Amino acid sequence: MTAQSLRSLRDRRFRRSTPRRVHGERAALAFVREVGLCSTFYRFPEGVASLWEAVAGRANPRWPRHSHHDAGVGLTWELKDTLPAAKRVYYGKLLKGRPLLVALDLFPAFYALIRGRQRARDYRVEYEAGRLSHTARRIMDAMLDEHPQYTRELRANVFMLEPTKTREFERAMAELQQGLWLVKSEERYEPTFSYRWDLLEAWLPGPVAEGRRLSRTAAVERVIERYARGAVFTTERDLARLFGIARDEVAGAVAKLCRTTTMRADCAVEGWPGRWVIHAPGIR
Repeated sequence: MTAQSLRSLRDRRFRRSTPRRVHGERAALAFVREVGLCSTFYRFPEGVASLWEAVAGRANPRWPRHSHHDAGVGLTWELKDTLPAAKRVYYGKLLKGRPLLVALDLFPAFYALIRGRQRARDYRVEYEAGRLSHTARRIMDAMLDEHPQYTRELRANVFMLEPTKTREFERAMAELQQGLWLVKSEERYEPTFSYRWDLLEAWLPGPVAEGRRLSRTAAVERVIERYARGAVFTTERDLARLFGIARDEVAGAVAKLCRTTTMRADCAVEGWPGRWVIHAPGIR
């Protein structure tokens, strides 16, 4: 296959064309389920579907000067709130500290990669092992006592209401989100703007339980296959860098997937240097 044909197929799967653009919540949910995972606005250099691009119907849309009045930006912002609030997708900072929307049937694989067989109460084990900060441990102490909690309530319970504590609190919350301990379950706009937080296993008990049963090998294979199905082309190096997985694990998963799906590895692409992993019907 040529570079142009691969780019065209990726554009189709990422809905980067006017006829296939996302117009509302139903189409957005179908899009997330098709690609498995997508960013909201950020464009990953490795090639990840973007909800904003799908809403705009084109690749690399220019950020509008008056974004608050732009229909595409507004719809993307609304969808990234409404879909997770209805528990139709997972939303959180999973890759490189950037937020993602993830289809619920794919989310258990992320849980298995990040948390393995752990439950919420195992945060104490992570703290004792030096893998969780002191502030994050205090927040988890408070959340295990009572959940869900709004941000101000949570900050009060861990004695961090002072403005000088804001940065420390936000760093710890980002740590707990990326570690799949906590999840933002609601964005409240009235009477004042606030987030509501919950234990992930309380908010999504089914997918979390499935993730705890999934082996790491199966999780790596599921994440790679689902990503490649949407992105069409990639490299083993990019897969390792994007998902933070060891190169030998990536190579093993790709080799197995090539025996059982329509994926092919070590492909030459006219016009591109190097060897490529391709996921597309009819490839040779």
